[in-house]
Amino acid sequence: MAVFRLGLAGGGRMGRFHMESLLADGDVRVVSVAEPSAAARAEIEGPGVAVHATIGAMLDAAKSPGGGIDGVLVAVPSPLHVGVVREIADRGLPILCEKPCGVTAAMAQEALGIAEAAGVVLQIAYWRRFVPSLQALRARIASGALGGLYHLDAQQWDGAPPAAAFRATSGGVYVDMMVHELDQIRWLSGQDYVEVRALASRVEEEPVAGDAECATALFRLSGGTTATATAGRRYPGGDSIRVMAYGTRDAADLLVHRPSEGVDVIPEALRRQAAGFAARVGGAEGTGGATASDAVAALAAAEAATPALSG
Repeated sequence: MAVFRLGLAGGGRMGRFHMESLLADGDVRVVSVAEPSAAARAEIEGPGVAVHATIGAMLDAAKSPGGGIDGVLVAVPSPLHVGVVREIADRGLPILCEKPCGVTAAMAQEALGIAEAAGVVLQIAYWRRFVPSLQALRARIASGALGGLYHLDAQQWDGAPPAAAFRATSGGVYVDMMVHELDQIRWLSGQDYVEVRALASRVEEEPVAGDAECATALFRLSGGTTATATAGRRYPGGDSIRVMAYGTRDAADLLVHRPSEGVDVIPEALRRQAAGFAARVGGAEGTGGATASDAVAALAAAEAATPALSG
């Protein structure tokens, strides 16, 4: 199988994490990076990777002999997602965009329209869809093994908050962080959101306007199931992701991710996600990735919950 050559727009923390995760996968490889920061470019430079100061320069170089790329992973700050999607789509290249694909449902919808007009693949990087334990839980729910689904509870805690400057521009905890849970709940249940209620904790160690360190949302889903999602920016035990599902016949309590206890699923999920993207670009169906329509739905639920930050 030929190597899928991936360009990377954004060589910051998340972009480099993608690069490091893909080092173990011979089928998808980052071969070109666009990053405006000279310091970040210096950290990325190495054999087999061309480094550029702008996305335009990376895309121009892709036309030269030996500079070709088969798709682009977008890992720039969320408010810049739509503009970068447009720039890449105008060149006719498929796109794997980091979540949430903008910071509003309208922005995700705009990105969807851009990709459709250009006729390019636009997949959103909700990597939870590529975690085997979550895929197995989804299959159990879909098969009826749990019976009727009463309730889903999805939790995500980070070890420590990101920088205040990031929090101030990320859209807040519902948009920046909880969208993972919001996509995950829809994907696991096969249901859509019909009612949303939310509360944000007023207990904070490092207050940032327009954000909260802990927030919860309660949902009624289209199939009658209820769901709760909690996102917390500070947890002494380190990063943690957990899902609980309660049905009429059975239940599941799944510790998805907690590196401090030896459960570190993200690098492998990113590799499987990149492979799924490459397969989708190659014409395969049912590769499991989130679509831009999924991003719209997750952001719409996040926006419905966001007023709790100022309530």
